[in-house]
Amino acid sequence: MADGADTDARFDVDVAVVGGGPAGCSAGVFAARYGLETVVFDRGSSSLRRCACLENYLGFPCGIDAERFLELAQTHAREAGCRIREELVDSVVALAGNGETEDAADGEGFRLEPQGGDPVTARFVIAATKYDGSYLRGLDDDEALFVTEEGADGGVERFDRAYPDDDGRTPVAGLYVAGPLAGSGDQAIIAAGHGATVARTLLRDLRREEGYWDRFARQYDWRRYTENRDEEWADPERWVELFDETAPEDRDTGDVRRLAESYAAERDESYLEAETAARRTERGQRRLAEALDDEVLLEAVDDEAIRERAAALEGGNARSDADLVDD
Repeated sequence: MADGADTDARFDVDVAVVGGGPAGCSAGVFAARYGLETVVFDRGSSSLRRCACLENYLGFPCGIDAERFLELAQTHAREAGCRIREELVDSVVALAGNGETEDAADGEGFRLEPQGGDPVTARFVIAATKYDGSYLRGLDDDEALFVTEEGADGGVERFDRAYPDDDGRTPVAGLYVAGPLAGSGDQAIIAAGHGATVARTLLRDLRREEGYWDRFARQYDWRRYTENRDEEWADPERWVELFDETAPEDRDTGDVRRLAESYAAERDESYLEAETAARRTERGQRRLAEALDDEVLLEAVDDEAIRERAAALEGGNARSDADLVDD
């Protein structure tokens, strides 16, 4: 994905995601593909790793083991541009107004304190853990962040799932909550969908800050075939005209043109030639194949195809991942 945003120099990263499960990895993919520098922390307890076989996630007709699924999810996040840090986050502290940094603007920024590594500052935080929200303590009043529920051993404090809204926004500027911690439900596919929703909410909020109004603030991550493109909209000036027609009255003409040209560039980069799309499709299949056990993969392949592949390898004519990289 082409860069949709420049990293804010005041912070180490743009987005820090706490939790490397389905919700966290999904959120990370959408944030990183937009061009935001994104780090995903993953070292907490995971209920998914106790799943004997994940059988209701779309795309795996006969199920997939949880470890392999999580490996694929984190590989996807890395491929999108995320850094994965296998560290447990102890606390998230708001930077603004605490005197700990002169670079963070009022109302913006957090410092994440991992249990064993170096702290990280981020403009945005997406809390995507399932069980524990205690690392958010201090970002708001405890009465707002936590509720006490009666259990077998007495009162049990937990993060209040009603604290964020349905799209993951919270009363704390820059803090979002995704997945089961936000009350989305425990099933992996639902958590992943909510993680994507929350990341898109963050992107929409960011684009509004940049000046986009509602019609254009929603970022749509979608690849289109160049052959299906309407040539009228290939001309950036057509987008400038549309922006001029729909812009709020208080917008500066220069800003409207800047936003229109940026939006036109985004749209332009979303189109792929058929050959490029085919290369990416093949590369994607290869990545999936790498996640399969060799014995299973060989059993699924026709014997004649295996012999042809062996002959190609001997002759030096086999394609590799390097052949599938975009020009």
